[in-house]
Amino acid sequence: MTQYVYRFGGGVSDGGKGDKNLLGGKGANLAEMASIGLPVPPGFTISTDFCAVYYDEGGQFPQGLRDEVATGLAHIEGVTGKTFGDPADPLLVSVRSGARASMPGMMDTVLNLGLNDQTVEGLAAKSEDARFAWDSYRRFIQMYADVVLELDHGAFEEALEIAKEDQGFTLDTELSADDLRKLVAEYKGLVEKLWGKPFPQDVHDQLWGAVGAVFGSWQSERAKVYRRLNDIPGGWGTAVNIQAMVFGNMGDTSATGVAFTRDPSKGDRAYYGEFLINAQGEDVVAGIRTPQYLTKTAREDAGAKPASMEEAMPEVYTQLADVFDTLENHYRDMQDIEFTVEKTKLWMLQTRAGKRTAKAALKIAVDMANEGLITREEAILRVEPMALDQLLHPTLDPKAHRDVLTKGLPASPGAASGAVVFDADAAEKKAADGVAVILVRTETSPDDIHGMHAAKGILTARGGMTSHAAVVARGMGRPCVSGAGTLSIDAKAKIMRCGGREVKEGDLLTIDGTTGEVMIGAVATVQPELSGDFATLMVWADEVRRLKVRANAETPEDCRVAREFGAEGVGLCRTEHMFFESSRITNVRQMILASDEKGRRVALEKLLPEQRKDFTEILEVMAGLPVTIRLLDPPLHEFLPHEESEFAEVATAAGVDVDTLKRRAAELHEFNPMLGHRGCRLGVTYPEIYEMQARAIFEAAVDVAEKSGAAPIPEVMIPLVATRRELELMKAVVDKAAQAVFAEKGRTIEYLVGTMIELPRAALRAGEIAEVGEFFSFGTNDLTQTTLGVSRDDASRFLGAYVEQGIYAKDPFVSIDVEGVGELIEIAAERGRKTRAGIKLGICGEHGGDPASIAFCEKVGLDYVSASPYRVPIARLAAAQAALSKK
Repeated sequence: MTQYVYRFGGGVSDGGKGDKNLLGGKGANLAEMASIGLPVPPGFTISTDFCAVYYDEGGQFPQGLRDEVATGLAHIEGVTGKTFGDPADPLLVSVRSGARASMPGMMDTVLNLGLNDQTVEGLAAKSEDARFAWDSYRRFIQMYADVVLELDHGAFEEALEIAKEDQGFTLDTELSADDLRKLVAEYKGLVEKLWGKPFPQDVHDQLWGAVGAVFGSWQSERAKVYRRLNDIPGGWGTAVNIQAMVFGNMGDTSATGVAFTRDPSKGDRAYYGEFLINAQGEDVVAGIRTPQYLTKTAREDAGAKPASMEEAMPEVYTQLADVFDTLENHYRDMQDIEFTVEKTKLWMLQTRAGKRTAKAALKIAVDMANEGLITREEAILRVEPMALDQLLHPTLDPKAHRDVLTKGLPASPGAASGAVVFDADAAEKKAADGVAVILVRTETSPDDIHGMHAAKGILTARGGMTSHAAVVARGMGRPCVSGAGTLSIDAKAKIMRCGGREVKEGDLLTIDGTTGEVMIGAVATVQPELSGDFATLMVWADEVRRLKVRANAETPEDCRVAREFGAEGVGLCRTEHMFFESSRITNVRQMILASDEKGRRVALEKLLPEQRKDFTEILEVMAGLPVTIRLLDPPLHEFLPHEESEFAEVATAAGVDVDTLKRRAAELHEFNPMLGHRGCRLGVTYPEIYEMQARAIFEAAVDVAEKSGAAPIPEVMIPLVATRRELELMKAVVDKAAQAVFAEKGRTIEYLVGTMIELPRAALRAGEIAEVGEFFSFGTNDLTQTTLGVSRDDASRFLGAYVEQGIYAKDPFVSIDVEGVGELIEIAAERGRKTRAGIKLGICGEHGGDPASIAFCEKVGLDYVSASPYRVPIARLAAAQAALSKK
């Protein structure tokens, strides 16, 4: 028969810290603390395995479990000398959750269970403290009614407030035993009124009700949201911990508190926490009373008057400090601890690895390595790569006032304030005048790229975490809030509305891309500080990683940021964004409107110096490093006007009549442009476009090599290749341009020609494509779209449901679909290397900055990943962790 109950305390530990998957973090650590001799109230854990059984059995408890729980209760009774339900000397227990991953506050807890109209009298007599007994009973009824019976919590809070007001009190602790006795009667009346039945008096019914509520809370909405945000699988389940109560509400020699062995915000090696005298745990967490500081130093630094625990309870504090050191040395990590003091006796109720900011995580990891508590390799593994986002972008000053208008998706981290503008041109114009702007759009398109680049932040009403706005904003390091669905945007009238409020063009707005909040007015921001700990950990990470890390960058500024963050080259330089620049869009349109090759070449000649200048600036910044430049990819119709109002303006600028322009736009219109006339298909039909771009690249590269002495290494990438012949034709165009430039300049440089693998056919035929291509860059954004048959821009409507129902483990546009897209990458890598042993392999989609995807790239043996500039440090750390995990 499967064992579901595991005991701890009183010299018994059926489990330990290695049993986190079975017992949950709380249960495993309670057993571990008991086994190393710390004061832990006795108890037992119902394992996470039973959580699945609970749901499979429709919320029923089989007799086998009931028998095991009876044995667990007997264990607690034997250690404490008290009996569950005994009217004279009752055993009271707490019932608490405990998943294998910490989910603070997301699931339910019931304290003081075992009290009823008889046992409360016994508790009062045995403790010789009637006030304590009735306070515990009113707490139990209030918590049980909320958590188990799911009654209106506000009704009980209101009754408590009225009871205090009637006596002229402000604190719960001022209520007398008689006051609390009357309040209990009031509470019981509320239960009967709201539930239709009297409050349960059978202590065993109480226990099973609480156990069911805690298991049930695993599927609560808040728990599901937390799991989704923190990538915690729903199949893990929670354990339930049943433990003898110890009481912090037994007068001035009792207390309860929460503490960290180091500062979780800054990482300093100093005890950090709060406590309350004559209170129970929920009082500290719920903020019902203002907690007091743990240490004298913290109290003095805050200018607070109430005595710290170090001052009010010096002997117990000394014991607690010893426990802190014992636990940190034992677990070799910063600990988050819950404790209770019952009549000067210290009890430990929980320990777990403490949640911490990215700044604190870095400092704690580096400090512990320098202290010899952990190794450098362990320090690298201790810092969550994605947490570094907090350090790399401006953040809002936590002390500043916020007038929150609405909330959307936190699409790109960081915070920004600026004047609202509703179109990209206005954003660019105002930014040129020195005005900080927030670009507000219903949704963005490639046409908006210049405005997005000019803006301090981007806000959209539509689109998900992988929408155009989100992807481009992350690449630029711009804060972005997307999918703020409560916004109604009227771009023509230059106004947006939300909840009865209006925001007009020019009004100040602040967005927080880390939380998704949108705020009226300017909110002060704090610039990132890349401390010495950051640099130290990055050096350690670089020493162990195998994967190279490049950046997706297409402007000199992007490249500078990337180099500062440690990029080892550019993995993707998109050239189409350069074509949208206002100084050259007219020539681009002239090229598109030309009726023959001669006309196109005239326009391309005008574009050549502009492209050469673009590449020169980028190659100067990246001198000596490889730069992968993708030739023109999007369909030509994207460069033509779409709105009626734009046609006349464009026609005049291009020197054609409106009808001609409209006719050409109609000719270029495609029903499915993502799979249409784009990528290398443009190069095959209009080779002069790729010829001009290749010439611009090589002229720039030779010039930079001559000036700097550090020759750049251009890698010319042909997009959307499906066949060997396509790449063969395009490589011939590039090679011809290269040889012509080298002959004219009298100098040659090293270069490569390769392709972006973004079609399943290309992955499957990689062996023959590698006969021509000298490198493969996996364009995982489009490869995911073409493999799954899912449009990235439309997927937000259903992907959430797909992830929630287990169809995909994660959003496949955020983390590589290893089974589908991943297998194609493995096939392409294997077949490509079989043909060309030294072929260079990397990825350049959004996945290049995702730690799970980077781990996959390490497993497959790719040579590099390429991420947006602000994700380069994340990729460096994730690559190091991936290398260490293979050891």
